Amino acid sequence: MGAGDLTEKTIQGKGLKMTAFVSLFRGINVGGHKGIGMVELKEVYESLGFKDVATYIQSGNVVFSSDDADAAVLRRQIEDGFEKKFGFHAEVFVRTSAELRDIIENSPFQGQQSKESKWVVVMFLAAHPDDTAQKDLLNTYAGPEEIFITGKEMYIYYPDGIGRSKLSHGFIEKKLKTFGTARNWNTILQLQKMMRG
Repeated sequence: MGAGDLTEKTIQGKGLKMTAFVSLFRGINVGGHKGIGMVELKEVYESLGFKDVATYIQSGNVVFSSDDADAAVLRRQIEDGFEKKFGFHAEVFVRTSAELRDIIENSPFQGQQSKESKWVVVMFLAAHPDDTAQKDLLNTYAGPEEIFITGKEMYIYYPDGIGRSKLSHGFIEKKLKTFGTARNWNTILQLQKMMRG
């Protein structure tokens, strides 16, 4: 960990331990509806007392640090603050910098030069899908994609690109009986870089 890593940063003189988080919104600024400005989104986080707030691209990616290490509490605060500001509910997925590091390190596609990173996707899930749901997905879908589910993350490689694939988010959510939001590998690496400052 570098000196600039926010994972466990102590604020000088205050003794507060800050934990770095990434939060990922589901379904905003996608398909031309629910348009949200990133400046306004950043303001929501700052109004909640979070520090080191930064956004990345328009699909609702925010890194921040907080002295509260409970991701479930933070998720509720963010969703409530978002709804108050924008007038509709949006799900958000919160992971610590340590969890994001593990997600990157545990990728089944690590070191596979033949895999184009832009077609490697991680779907962040709201809950760990049970074994029955996982089997249902794997047994009923016969496309060319490679699928691995680990905990609350699903790794997918789209060899023919994402746009033409029949392995849609809606299909995945229906089979796994939980909802999620996906980010490609390049975005995930960039978010990790931002969390290190």
